[in-house]
Amino acid sequence: MFYTVLLMADPKQGANPTFSLVMMGAIIAVFWLFMIRPQAKKAKEQKKFIDNLNKGDKIVTIAGIHGTVNKINEDGTINLEVSPGSYLKIEKSAISMEWTAAINKAATDKK
Repeated sequence: MFYTVLLMADPKQGANPTFSLVMMGAIIAVFWLFMIRPQAKKAKEQKKFIDNLNKGDKIVTIAGIHGTVNKINEDGTINLEVSPGSYLKIEKSAISMEWTAAINKAATDKK
């Protein structure tokens, strides 16, 4: 089967280098448009979200822990109050922007 495909190719006909460059450019553009750009945009939104955290904000971690921000530390961590008098020290990067937005939207919808 593979042998017959090789016989069908015309060895006299060379590949057009301009076409190859255009196709390579198109593949890179599609890759950037659908993969790199959305991820960079989401990372920028996540960073903005974490930078705008304040004491008293209700959040959800990526592990599913719900709590209220009690203190924002200088070392990239926060103290999270999970129940009255019970605190966890977590990394800011462990906060889920999507889940936090979902619980805060649900809380405002109930009001």
